Amino acid sequence: MKLNINDNFTKELPADPILENSRRQVEKACFSYVTPKKTAQPEMLHVSPEMLANLGLSKEDSKSEAFLKVFTGNEVLLNTTPYAMCYGGYQFGNWAGQLGDGRAINLCEVIYNNKNWALQLKGSGETPYSRTADGLAVLRSSIREYLCSEAMFHLGVPTTRALSLALSGDQVLRDVLYNGNPEYEKGAIVCRAAESFLRFGNYQIFAARQDHKTLKTLVDYTIKHHFSHLGNPSKDTYLAFFNEVTQRTLDMIIHWQRVGFVHGVMNTDNMSILGLTIDYGPYGWLEGFDFGWTPNTTDRQHKRYRFGNQPNMGLWNLLQLANALYPLIEDVPALEAILNTYQTNFEAESLKMMRSKLGLLEESDSDLALIQDLEDVLHLTETDMTIFFRLLANFNAEKADEGFSVISEAFYTPDTISEAIKTRWSQWFQSYAERLKLESVSSSERKEKMNGVNPKYVLRNYMAQLAIDDADKGDYKLIDELFQLLKQPYAEQPEYEKWFAKRPEWARNKVGCSMLSCSS
Repeated sequence: MKLNINDNFTKELPADPILENSRRQVEKACFSYVTPKKTAQPEMLHVSPEMLANLGLSKEDSKSEAFLKVFTGNEVLLNTTPYAMCYGGYQFGNWAGQLGDGRAINLCEVIYNNKNWALQLKGSGETPYSRTADGLAVLRSSIREYLCSEAMFHLGVPTTRALSLALSGDQVLRDVLYNGNPEYEKGAIVCRAAESFLRFGNYQIFAARQDHKTLKTLVDYTIKHHFSHLGNPSKDTYLAFFNEVTQRTLDMIIHWQRVGFVHGVMNTDNMSILGLTIDYGPYGWLEGFDFGWTPNTTDRQHKRYRFGNQPNMGLWNLLQLANALYPLIEDVPALEAILNTYQTNFEAESLKMMRSKLGLLEESDSDLALIQDLEDVLHLTETDMTIFFRLLANFNAEKADEGFSVISEAFYTPDTISEAIKTRWSQWFQSYAERLKLESVSSSERKEKMNGVNPKYVLRNYMAQLAIDDADKGDYKLIDELFQLLKQPYAEQPEYEKWFAKRPEWARNKVGCSMLSCSS
C-alpha cells in the first residue's frame, strides 16, 4: 500500500510543544501530536471504491493487513505524525472556549491527481481535546457518518467524504438517551477524507485569545493551500477570502434546503472553512415537509437548528467568523457588505433552486408567490418532501384537476385530509398549471430536469437504523445495499423501489429514526 504523503499542515503550522496526551488548554498552537489507540480486534466492514481510487489505492490494497492496521489506528504510516486540531466554537449560540478534535485524529495528507486529501480517523482514541470523553465512537454513529458522507456527495452536496468503516473489536460505553442508563456497544472507526478539515472554530480560538500572530499564520496558510487563486496575503486578500467562504457556505446550505437535509448541529466548530458539510451527528432528512423540524434532541426546545432556520444560522456563523478575522482586516463596513450580500444572494439563489425543483426554466414575477403558496399548503398535512417533489414531475399541466391524485402517495394520512385542504391543493395546481404554460420545454424534458434535482432516494433515518440493527447482530449486508443505492439517488433503480417509500409508522417515534442525540 503506497500513498503519496504530503503533510503541509504539521510542517507549516505551530505545534503544541507538550507531547503527553493529557487534557489541557493548548495555547499558540494549531494542533497537538497524538497517537491513535490500538484496538482489540479490528475488522474492516466496508470500503468506498471511489475514495480508494481518489487516493491512488487499489481494491487489493484495501484487503491488505497494512490497510486494516493504518485505518483502524493500529499502525502509523512511515514518515507521518498523527495529530488533533485545536479549535473553539459557539455551541447553540454560546461561546464554549477550546473544543478541538476530541475524537478525531488526523493521520496525514495525501496528494493524488493534483488533489489534496486530509485523512482522519473518527473514534480512534483520546486527544488533549477530549475533555471528559473517551475519544471513541460506536458502530451506530459510524454507520450513519460513513453512509451519509458518500450519499451527500452523490446528491451533489458539498461534503467531506468517507474512505472506510471498521469495527475496533472493543466495547464502548454510551448513554444513547442521556437518561442515566449507559450500555456497552460495538466500537467502530470511520476514516474521513476532505481537502481540509479546518473549521470556523480554528480561527475563532486565536481571536478569542487575542493571539493575532497565530491567527494570521493560520489564515495565510489557509489561503496559500486552499484559496491560492486569491493571491498573496493582504487586507484585500483577507476580504476576498471571507467573501469566498461566505459564498461557499451559502451554496452548501442551498443544497441542504434543496434535498431536505437538516444538519442538526450548526455550531461554529461544525462549519467547514471550505463550505463542506462536516460532522454528521444528529442529522436527518425531512420526512414530512416542515420548516420547524430538527433531528436533534438537544435542540428540541428552542429548535435553533431547525430546517427553516439553517440559512439564518449560516449567516450567524459567518458573522462570528467575520469577528474572528476582524483583527487582520479592521474594516467593519467591508465585512458587513459581504454579510449583507449573503442575505441578498440567498434569497435569489433560493428562488432559483425552488424554480428548478418545480421545473420552471423561465422566470416570472409570480414565481415567488407560487412557491410560498406551495410551502404553505405543504404544511397543512404531513406530506413527504422527497416523494412529493419526485412525483410532481409526473404532473400534466393539461390535466390540472388530477394534480392531487398525482402526488397522493406523498401524504402520510391521506384518509384524514379535509375537503378544505383538498381545495387548497386544487387551487395551487391550477396556478401551477397556468405557470407551466409559460414554459417552452415539453413535459418529458421538464420531468427529466426535475428528476435531476429532486432525488428519489435519500438516507432516511429509519433506513440507517435498519442497517444499524442488522449490524448489531453481525449482519452487514444492508450497509452495502444502502451504499450502492445512494450512489445513484436520482436514478429510478427499480430493483430498489422498496426504498422509495414514506417513513413506516413504527419508525415515527423510535430512537434513531425520528430524533437523535449529539452522541448519535
